[in-house]
Amino acid sequence: MGEKVAFIGLGVMGFPMAGHLVKAGHQVTVYNRNAAKSAAWAEKHGGAKADTPAAAAKGAKFVMVCVGNDDDLRSVVLGPNGAFAGMEKGATMVDHTTASADVARELEKEAAGKGLGFLDAPVSGGQAGAENGQLTVMVGGKPDTYGPAEAVIKAYAKMCKLLGPAGSGQLCKMVNQICIAGIVEGLAEGLALARASGLDGNAVIEVISKGAAQSWQMENRHKTMWEGKFDYGFAVDWMRKDLGIAINEARRAGVTLPMTALVDQFYAEVQQMGGSRWDTSSLLARLEAKKTKS
Repeated sequence: MGEKVAFIGLGVMGFPMAGHLVKAGHQVTVYNRNAAKSAAWAEKHGGAKADTPAAAAKGAKFVMVCVGNDDDLRSVVLGPNGAFAGMEKGATMVDHTTASADVARELEKEAAGKGLGFLDAPVSGGQAGAENGQLTVMVGGKPDTYGPAEAVIKAYAKMCKLLGPAGSGQLCKMVNQICIAGIVEGLAEGLALARASGLDGNAVIEVISKGAAQSWQMENRHKTMWEGKFDYGFAVDWMRKDLGIAINEARRAGVTLPMTALVDQFYAEVQQMGGSRWDTSSLLARLEAKKTKS
């Protein structure tokens, strides 16, 4: 018998994630600020929908959240219509939003005062990972809160790990995004040189992907990058939000992130090119635009 679960936030990630919970046998009620999205989800997956986060959370043992940023998170969690208001003592919130470590600690403290559990649990794997139930979930919180939640999270996760106290999941996601930024820029520069030199990019990748240069980005993005198609996956606007969080955290920790800061500015240039909603592999478009001008 599945658990009674609420899911708040039905964007490109949340919509399929909530669907996997239904497939896993859980009783799911959803909430989304755009009610039409909730109705479409309920029609597709057969779950229930609610008019407020509090109503969705009522009676749920686990409340999953996946929204945009710190402010969005507070707006659906706090206040008289927020999810905390509808949750009963002993219930747990699992927040999949990529947000700051500060807001994770703030909400865990607020939850504890109400007799609730709270886990910050940002995800990696993109839209395809969400649709295929193959996400990586990085979690911060208390072990006794995490234990019961893990089985529910695994409805859409291939990897789920508790990394430390509240905020640890968000800190791990920052590390994840920093690593991705450097890899994508390196791949973009390599492909730019391959094209300028008259090489067949696909043939080049076929060879070098069997060696030390191999990466997820190379395997999954090189073909669309070579074809100049940038509508696959994580948007530039979202990446800039995430890198901004990482840069702020690093500044506070006394760590310098020169590569991250540089790639963040490259993404700002992509935004100026009209690529705000292009995926992160669009760093190649920036390089090719500069070559055209030179």
